[in-house]
Amino acid sequence: MSDHEHEHEIEFVADRGGYFVVFTTALIVVVMAIFTWVMWGMAKRVFVLTDVMVEMNDSFKSIVTNMDTMATEMQNMSGDVDQMNGSMTSMNTNIGEMNVHIAGMSTDITQMSSDINGMSEDMAYMSAGIYYIGSSVSRMTYDVGKASNAFTQPMSYMFGNILPF
Repeated sequence: MSDHEHEHEIEFVADRGGYFVVFTTALIVVVMAIFTWVMWGMAKRVFVLTDVMVEMNDSFKSIVTNMDTMATEMQNMSGDVDQMNGSMTSMNTNIGEMNVHIAGMSTDITQMSSDINGMSEDMAYMSAGIYYIGSSVSRMTYDVGKASNAFTQPMSYMFGNILPF
């Protein structure tokens, strides 16, 4: 083996080593490109997630504000319901008193009805009495007429209307 052949082997080995380094470097670059692309995609997703979380935070702020407003309104409504309960209790008492008055009135009306029935019976008796009074007045009128006739024509009264005058 000559030096020249030996050189060639060394060169050939050096060329093989160069390809290996180039290939390995290319693979590293490809892997790093894929890693960078994946990391970029993940960063993009994290950015979207961050936007969503910021919007959620704004929504939570709005929800908390609305819940505070609702709590205040519920407290006001509770006070109004308590006031309404007091009014209902007062109204219930007033209705109870009204019931008592209506019961008293019903008793009075029943008594009045009984009194009206009695008055109706009394009116029948009064009617009969007035009829008898009318009858008596009629007899009295007749008697007064006869007495007047007797005073104005004493001769005819004494002789029983025999005389023509």
